Parts: sequence; C-alpha cells; structure tokens
Amino acid sequence: MGMKGKVALGAVVGVVVIGVVSANAGDNGNGGTSGGTGGTGGTGKSSSASAEREAGGGKKGPKDTGKAQVAEKKVAFAGDGDFQVGSDIKPGTYRTTGNSDGMCYWERAKDASGEMDSLLANDNVTGTDYVTVKATDKLFKSSDCNDWEAVDEKAKGSPAARVSGDGGMFAVGADITPGTYKSTGNTDDSCYWERTKDAGHSVESILANDNVNGTAVVRISASDAYFKTNGCKDWKKTG
Repeated sequence: MGMKGKVALGAVVGVVVIGVVSANAGDNGNGGTSGGTGGTGGTGKSSSASAEREAGGGKKGPKDTGKAQVAEKKVAFAGDGDFQVGSDIKPGTYRTTGNSDGMCYWERAKDASGEMDSLLANDNVTGTDYVTVKATDKLFKSSDCNDWEAVDEKAKGSPAARVSGDGGMFAVGADITPGTYKSTGNTDDSCYWERTKDAGHSVESILANDNVNGTAVVRISASDAYFKTNGCKDWKKTG
C-alpha cells in the first residue's frame, strides 16, 4: 500500500483519549482528553505545524550568501522517500515546515514490511510537524513533505503570543510562549488542539486534547513540549 493511501493511525472517528495523565494535568480546565488528530495520538483529525520557517532557502544576493549556506546545511533529508534509521538518517528530532496542501504524510516503522502492524506512528501534515525518530525505529517514510531539518529540542527561539490555528505543531518556548490562549469563531467541531510532552506522536505523548465548536481556551504550560492545532481560528494569548 502506498503512503498516500494510508490514513494516520489515530484517524478513527469517535476515539476519545482516556487516562492520559501528566504531572501538569492540573493546567487544564477540561481535565480530560478528547477529540482527534491525524497522527497516532488517537483522534479523528490531522494535525501538525509550527512557525512557518523555510528549511532550505533559495539563492540570495552576495550579502546573504553566508546565511543561505547555513540554511542549506540544516536540511537533513528530503521530504520524499524511505529512510533506514541508523544508515540513511540518524535518530533525533526533525521538522518539516510550509506544507500547505495537506498532502504531506510520514510514518515511523519497526520494519520494512509495509504492513499496518509495522507502524509505530504516523501523521498527515498541514503546516509544520516535529517528529522524534528513535534509535529502535527501523524505517522512516515520508511522502509529499517539504524537506526535513534536524532540530535541537533545547534550542531557544523567539516564541510568539499569537499563532495560526491551522499551523500544526509549535515547540513551546521556541515557537509559542506558554500561557492561556483563546481561539474564537470555530464551527462544525473542525477545530482540534493538543498539548504533548514529546514529538513521539503516540497516545502516551498526549497531555490533553479537544475538538472545539465555538470558542476554545487552553492553557499551555512551560513544561509542555509542543502545542498542535488544526482547523482552528488563530490563537491569541490572553494571560
């Protein structure tokens, strides 16, 4: 089965994340976790994104030559292909940005059989996605994604207090600043958000999540690793 034909493992309508407990679960007003994302987070929607940054960078004028070369070195591997972990790519956290058509698909697999049982995690991506490839993974597959770049999970950035509601996955402290955020005007339960403790994309990675109709309010803790949002109106920090 080709990658484009696969559906993210968690894309089952009606799945509710239950029993996902975290040390900072008290930061949530809803206390529970429900709804869905396109990845193995156990949900019914696709998600993924972060600040829309270009991984590669095109040709620039003479004054920008050095910057362009630095940007090009960030590209770890292409957005299309099957990559063996350990030989083709190293274990670590990677990011793809600027995926605008919803066609980007990736998966982590425990072998190269191509069967559903081999899947460890996967996602359909709009915007940005972060993925941690583990040393125990055997294969990483990527289709129709923009180039992947290696990410230092401890790196600091210029976190924003307002982010796109369809931006995908944001690194807390680097892409988005912790705090309480509000998204208004969401219709048809199309808005999905998720707080995660890592970029593993498993049910265990989820700290809290929800599908929202109307106004959504969520508190992002400084101890959260990522905030995922898909199909929502823009989020604005209110406190």
